[in-house]
Amino acid sequence: MTVFEGTFTNIGSARFAIVIGRFNDLVTEKLLGGCQDCLKRHGVNPDPNGTQVDYIWVPGSFELPMMARQMALTGRYDAIICLGAVIRGQTAHFDYVAGEAAKGIAATSFQTGVPVVFGVITAENMQQALERAGIKSNLGWNYALNALEMASLMQQVQGSHASYQQTQALPHSQENQFTQSQAQQEKHS
Repeated sequence: MTVFEGTFTNIGSARFAIVIGRFNDLVTEKLLGGCQDCLKRHGVNPDPNGTQVDYIWVPGSFELPMMARQMALTGRYDAIICLGAVIRGQTAHFDYVAGEAAKGIAATSFQTGVPVVFGVITAENMQQALERAGIKSNLGWNYALNALEMASLMQQVQGSHASYQQTQALPHSQENQFTQSQAQQEKHS
């Protein structure tokens, strides 16, 4: 049995996209700074003019999943980090935005096979959000660390199982034919 563990170094020329919500940018810019610091300290060049990290600004957290999906579908990225901040107000808007962002980001990751990190702070007030974005700690660092680990894991798993998958996997149409013939045999038994 093989044990896979992500590393935070040896990621080579991995590429990352960071999708940032502009709404509550006082918070999201601090999260972005934490991400960039973490990536740089782990050997990734976060320079916007470099080749390893692309930055995409969207209006707010609700738009994060759509743009993350577009970026994932390009096939250029080993991981994507979504950064946003949703602060509770007097209406239910907070619940809808935070919930849809979470569902959309998770769905993007599952549908595309690209790790997409949920880096959306949900807070009761601005003070609480700022504490999570730099006053007490910067969760942007954690989100980047998650992306590094997932990119590493994906490289390991895909690399070690590539030959196995080529010899064992049936194309979808052959798989359906096999299942149909099995069903016919069982029906006649």
